[in-house]
Amino acid sequence: MYELMIKGGPIMWPLLACSVAALAVVIERLLFWLMVSVRKNQKLVNRIFTLTEEGDFDTAIVEGEHSKCLVCRILTAGLSHRNYGLVQSLQAAAMHEIEKMKRSLSVLDTIITLAPLLGILGTVSGIIVSFDLLGDAGLEDPKAVTGGIAQALITTAAGLSIAIVALLPYNALTRKVEKVTRYLEQLVTCYEVTVQKGMEKRCD
Repeated sequence: MYELMIKGGPIMWPLLACSVAALAVVIERLLFWLMVSVRKNQKLVNRIFTLTEEGDFDTAIVEGEHSKCLVCRILTAGLSHRNYGLVQSLQAAAMHEIEKMKRSLSVLDTIITLAPLLGILGTVSGIIVSFDLLGDAGLEDPKAVTGGIAQALITTAAGLSIAIVALLPYNALTRKVEKVTRYLEQLVTCYEVTVQKGMEKRCD
């Protein structure tokens, strides 16, 4: 591995940094979604819906405000600030959670774009060096030139490999965020109706 780094030239070090950063982001995001899954509390979500529909807003807020469940936090935040606009409060709480889901994905997206460009830069730099050698040695030592070009191509291969490997988890994580976003949009709409029913009961 170290020999490959040396053969690829100085551009291999930024590429190594990109690969480490991409791996760190993927691991952190996987741990994030694992915690979201573990903290999911559908029973409490149903409980909040029931209490809200019955008009018992205060109990719903108390039971949900300290929950680590993502959905419960959104519902409770919206209900707590309903006097400032229920829809806006629910949407603001949902967007706050969605931003957490998207965290670091921009870094992964940048690496997917940057790694191949760095690889090409390394290759172009290597080819320039090889042609300099050709100018100095002429055709007497073609191996020096072809060997330099072969080494230069290592950076392109490395850059493309990093981008391809990073692209798979990036697409999976992006689809996951989109799926949860659609679910939250539907949830917010349903909860608006539930709150309206609860307010009607409170007025009776």
